[in-house]
Amino acid sequence: MEPAVHPDVANLAFLLGRWAGEGEGEWPRGESFRYGEEMTFEHAGEPYLQYSQRSWSPDDEGPIHFERGFLRPGGPGRVELVLAHPLGIAEVAEGTIQGQLIEVSATAVALTTTASPVTELRRRIEVRDGTLSYELRMAMRDIELTSHVWARLTRV
Repeated sequence: MEPAVHPDVANLAFLLGRWAGEGEGEWPRGESFRYGEEMTFEHAGEPYLQYSQRSWSPDDEGPIHFERGFLRPGGPGRVELVLAHPLGIAEVAEGTIQGQLIEVSATAVALTTTASPVTELRRRIEVRDGTLSYELRMAMRDIELTSHVWARLTRV
């Protein structure tokens, strides 16, 4: 039996489940690209949601990126996101939740010695009419904040 959603994260329950679909991306130093993506939001009865993400090439299904972390309540109308990336990046972000729209900006980006030189991350997640729309904006040491990837996912 699955535990009840903790009351502190009831406003995030619209995310629960596994979402999959396709996305597109671009980067100033490369060509635009397409990718497959899956996001999973789970709960264990505690005041947070567990988050996992993976993306892959639609051509050969080879892995492109992974993220693991947590969505946490940050007070009324507020949300926190804590993520680890295999690129040597740890991300802490905070922002707002209004209905089924979440917008967060990184308040800290920690890098290992060999990590990609990411300096800023902003995310927008919205669920509307059964579709999860997602956008990630990113900046690096020598690249200003720009739209990097966006996807439309459906619950599976």
